[in-house]
Amino acid sequence: MRAFEQRIGHEFTRPELLVRALTHPSVSSPNRKDNQRLEFLGDRVLGLVMATALLDQDKLASEGQLAPRFNALVRKEACADVAREIGLGEVLKLGRSEMMSGGRRKLALLGDGMEAVIAAVYKDAGFEVAQQMILRLWGARVHQVEADARDAKTALQEYVQARRQSPPDYVQVAREGPDHQPIFTIAVRLEDGTEERAVAGSKRLAEQAAAKALLARLEQKT
Repeated sequence: MRAFEQRIGHEFTRPELLVRALTHPSVSSPNRKDNQRLEFLGDRVLGLVMATALLDQDKLASEGQLAPRFNALVRKEACADVAREIGLGEVLKLGRSEMMSGGRRKLALLGDGMEAVIAAVYKDAGFEVAQQMILRLWGARVHQVEADARDAKTALQEYVQARRQSPPDYVQVAREGPDHQPIFTIAVRLEDGTEERAVAGSKRLAEQAAAKALLARLEQKT
């Protein structure tokens, strides 16, 4: 936990807030609160920080231009990416079933945990400290958001069409978890066999994440 505090750049005066932020509902009990309420709050704090940052960054942008940039910065995939960079999955408190099913790597769990950590910092030290942490962790994403604001599936479709290839194929590889909280594994494949996979709490999110990963891989080669 101390190492994690160093990675996010904040030492808690109320460490119980961090413990709660990292506690998944699969291990909650009457005596142990989970991170769902903090996740709700953290999503709003993140939204305010990013809306402010985008307005300050581009004073001439219209609402229509700002909206996709904002969505790219606050969506679950972005939160999960940051969570992976700071090793949040390593410190998540998960129930046995979630651990056995690879919960520490799941996009939805990482994204939710990141939002909960944001709320924990906000409640522990106030908005300005939370804002500084968010902007530090999101880093260059804020300035490079124009590229990330593209819809990943549409961008991948355009990429392969420009090279006269067949459209990408999205395949559901697995579905785990209860009906009220399913976890989908989606693979996106090209006609030459190139493939990327992603895991998320909805097919749409998993498809977008897989498309983004594959597009990044393809663009890296060019």
